[in-house]
Amino acid sequence: MFSTANVGTADRVVRILLGIALAAYAYTSLASPWSWVAYAVAAILILTALVRFCPAYALFGASTSGKSGGGKSANASTPPSDRPSGLL
Repeated sequence: MFSTANVGTADRVVRILLGIALAAYAYTSLASPWSWVAYAVAAILILTALVRFCPAYALFGASTSGKSGGGKSANASTPPSDRPSGLL
């Protein structure tokens, strides 16, 4: 469905918890126009967590999934014996 997952496990948990909390807050405390905005944001948070894909992350080339090197340095994927030591 989507090209690649770019939302990691910790990010998914945070998105789901924030989505549920925002929807509950909208239900209990917000006036009508703002509650619909909060419901929309909560739905987006929960949906992106469930499908493991965030279009904003894809737009900026970010990833928290650990796949395709998102957030990791270039040397983190190479074995320690192949890393330059910095000493001559």
